[in-house]
Amino acid sequence: MKIGDLEYECGDRVATITLNRPQKFNAISETMPDDIQQAIDTAAADDSAHVIVLTGAGRGFCGGYDLDAFAETEGENPVIQEMPWDAMIDYQFMRRCTDSFMSIWRCPKPVIAKVNGDAVAGGSDIALCSDLIVMDEAARIGYPPARVWGCPTTAMWMYRLGAEQAKRMLQDDSYHMVLLDELNIALRYEYLDLDQVLDDLQARPDMQHAIVTGRYAPQPLIDLADTVTEMKVVKHAFKDQGIKAQKGIEL
Repeated sequence: MKIGDLEYECGDRVATITLNRPQKFNAISETMPDDIQQAIDTAAADDSAHVIVLTGAGRGFCGGYDLDAFAETEGENPVIQEMPWDAMIDYQFMRRCTDSFMSIWRCPKPVIAKVNGDAVAGGSDIALCSDLIVMDEAARIGYPPARVWGCPTTAMWMYRLGAEQAKRMLQDDSYHMVLLDELNIALRYEYLDLDQVLDDLQARPDMQHAIVTGRYAPQPLIDLADTVTEMKVVKHAFKDQGIKAQKGIEL
């Protein structure tokens, strides 16, 4: 069954969603985010589908947003603007795409990304929203625009490379010390589940030390800790001497 730029099929309890623009390396079109959400919703409502596999047609998984359409084609599209540039227009478009990609993350059924080739830029967002990622040995995953735009829109790179990597370290007895820098801030804003973090800390190897930093430590974490230190400012370059933030130090 065709759903916009996707192919959808279900058999043997597996719903397969294929990004189907192989001539464009399955680049994200204007409608593809909505197509993905529709396909995920279809699979979630299908009682014969127990698991969902998300993959790409041809030699790659997804090459990110179709820059030929969004950046180089004349005429109206939701990305190109007349100057001065309005950040809210860009935000509204990316927010719509992000909400659609996150339907993968919110799906009540497990979603496996079968990364058959490179998954870059927006394509990595799609893959990282899945519950499990299986990659071809030659496949690559990355986010080249990070040097310009910073964190990708779904923030799944931060989650996958931050919280999940830290959890693996807490389970590995070859690490004698694990530093969880600014973890308390992530807990304060509920980016991470406090109960899960406490369970992971308590389940670590016997001789492994964990150091947690950041303000606003939650009381259950304080109760669990062996040592708690509260820092306070005695003298600060910003406030007391007017020294501005320096590149490579604070920035």
